[in-house]
Amino acid sequence: MARMRPHVESSANFNRYQSAYRRGHSTETMLLRVLDDIYHAADNHSRSLLLQLHLSAAFDTLDKPTLLCRLDYTFGVRDTSHKWVDSYLNERSQYVKVGDRVSASVSCHYGVPQGSVLGPLLFTIYIMPIVSVIAPFRNVHYAHYADDTQLYIALSPDKAFSGITTVSSPSIAGWTTAGFV
Repeated sequence: MARMRPHVESSANFNRYQSAYRRGHSTETMLLRVLDDIYHAADNHSRSLLLQLHLSAAFDTLDKPTLLCRLDYTFGVRDTSHKWVDSYLNERSQYVKVGDRVSASVSCHYGVPQGSVLGPLLFTIYIMPIVSVIAPFRNVHYAHYADDTQLYIALSPDKAFSGITTVSSPSIAGWTTAGFV
């Protein structure tokens, strides 16, 4: 973990607008970025359209093979480090204990352990491709905090309709239902 985090965060593929799970990057830094951009648009006599996206049960639905591929191909985590993460994620099980009663143990085929030190970093790596979907739309700004994404666009009074069309295009809106790899 001590070596993986700096390696991933220094990668050109790391999203510099991911505000969660990093020292010095909190909800406050994310909100300041979004508000600064919106205030800048207002200073230029534009309105802003903000679309907020939330991934439900995000940590629980993470696909482990996809994450392992991203570690390798996107961030160059290979060999022993890659095998270590693979062993950390696989063959996990869970159960519920209430008082003296314990449920049957079931295998966990998806997700990363919540409350773990490594879980948030692995989740952040998993969602990195969101940037490649948004980036081609140069007028669409974005910010991330954990499993929340804010997309926003400045709308000048004479081009408001075209801005709304950009945000609602299948290329942007479709990624939430179609997924991303």
